[in-house]
Amino acid sequence: MCSDLELQPTMDQTDYCSDGGLHVTLTLRLLMHGKEVGSIIGKKGDTIKRMREESSARINVSEGSCPERIITITGSMEAVFKAFTMITGKLEEDLSTSSLSDTTRSKPPVTLRLVIPASQCGSLIGKGGSKIKEIRETTGAQVQVAGDLLPNSTERAVTISGTQDAIIHCIRQICAVILESPPKGATIPYRPTLGPGPVVFSGGQAYTVQGQFAVPHPDLSKLHQLAAQHASYNAVNQSSSSYSGLDNSGQTTSQELLIPNDLIGCIIGRQGSKINEIRQMSGAQIKIDNQVDGSTERLVTITGGALNINLAQYLINACIHE
Repeated sequence: MCSDLELQPTMDQTDYCSDGGLHVTLTLRLLMHGKEVGSIIGKKGDTIKRMREESSARINVSEGSCPERIITITGSMEAVFKAFTMITGKLEEDLSTSSLSDTTRSKPPVTLRLVIPASQCGSLIGKGGSKIKEIRETTGAQVQVAGDLLPNSTERAVTISGTQDAIIHCIRQICAVILESPPKGATIPYRPTLGPGPVVFSGGQAYTVQGQFAVPHPDLSKLHQLAAQHASYNAVNQSSSSYSGLDNSGQTTSQELLIPNDLIGCIIGRQGSKINEIRQMSGAQIKIDNQVDGSTERLVTITGGALNINLAQYLINACIHE
C-alpha cells in the first residue's frame, strides 16, 4: 500500500511538536489494493463513515476500475493522524486475522509506501544518510527511499514497515521534515493507471502488456479504430504516407508536428497530466522541444510503431480541438 504526502503551508518543527500541528492543513494520499479499500470502506460504507466521524478528517476514495485506488485524507494534522491511525489499525487487524495460525506473531508488521516529491527526498535522507538513520532509530520503523522515480511522475516511493505505533511515529517525523523543506519546482504526481504497460496492436485490437501477458483494452481498441479512419482519410489527401496501409510492422519511426505556442498547454495539461495520458494510451514516445526565441510554434516529435504514432497524433488533435 502506498500513500502520497502533500503538505501545503510550512511551519516550524518546534511549533508542530508543541501545539499538535492544529494550524496546518495536511493531505495524505494512500494507494491501496481493492481488497484493502473494501476493508476500509466496510459493509455499506459503515467503516469509512465511522472513521470520518471520529477523526473529523475528510476521507475520500477515488473512482475508477484500476486494481489500485487512492484514499485521500485531508484536515488538521491531529485529524489526519487520527484517521491514519484508524486506517493502519484496521490493516493491522486484517493481517492478524489472516495469520491466526501463526501464534508466534500476535501483531504482524504493516508495510506502507509514501510517495513524496523527489526534490524533498534529500532532506529526508540527510547528509550522509544521517536524518533517515535518526528516524529509524527513534521510531523503530524500517524506512527505505527508492532511488528511481515512480512511472510518469517526479516522485519517489518511501517504504515504511513496522508496527502501527512505529509507523505513525515515523510518519509524524517525516511530515516535520517535509514541512521544513517544501518541494522545488513543479511536481508531477504519481497516479495509478489501468494499463501501466506498453500498448501493442494486433488484428484491430489494442492490448496493454502486463508482465508476461497481453490484456485486451476495449477503450483503446475503439480509439485505434477511429485513429485508423483518421489516418486513412489523411493518406488519400497526401502524396505519401508513412503508415503503409496501417500495417503495424513493428518498425520504429518518428513523426514531427509543429504546434502553435498558444495551444501547447492543451497537449501538456496540468502538471503534464495530459501528455502523460497520451503517452500511456498510445504507447508512443512524445518529446516537446523547448520554445525557441522568435518562433510561434513548438516542435513535437512522436516515436514508435506506425499505429502508436497514429494514435498519438489522433489524441493530440483531439486535445487541440476540444
